[in-house]
Amino acid sequence: MTPHPPPTDVLTLEVVELIGTVVARYHEEYEEAAAKHSLTGAQARVLALLAREPMPMRRIAQKLKCEPSNVTGIVDRLEARSLVERRPDPADRRVKLAAVTDEGRATSARLRESLHFAREPLAGLSTRERTALRDLLQRMLGD
Repeated sequence: MTPHPPPTDVLTLEVVELIGTVVARYHEEYEEAAAKHSLTGAQARVLALLAREPMPMRRIAQKLKCEPSNVTGIVDRLEARSLVERRPDPADRRVKLAAVTDEGRATSARLRESLHFAREPLAGLSTRERTALRDLLQRMLGD
């Protein structure tokens, strides 16, 4: 006989629903902000990743949890707009890194600045409350 999972309490269900609402709103605003820069959400996410550091396609795919072939197409389109360039990896010249250009870094920064979702609600929380929220979210994610 298979054991049944314990029933989920009302508070847990409410928290799960609230997290889902936050995620949906974030994605909606992210897509809108990306569109204002003539980017898809996926292109904007790749650009944001590469603004932190150059990386091979396979690593981008792992971080975005998608197929490397999808990343190749995204990088191709970003490269055609001079936002990203491919360059040899200094550690292994057989590997190509995708790297953000100056224009790509500026575009990524403007996009990040245009994301207002949650800033206003978070501004209503004290530093202590924001720190507690961050710590709880990190704990939930196992970071």
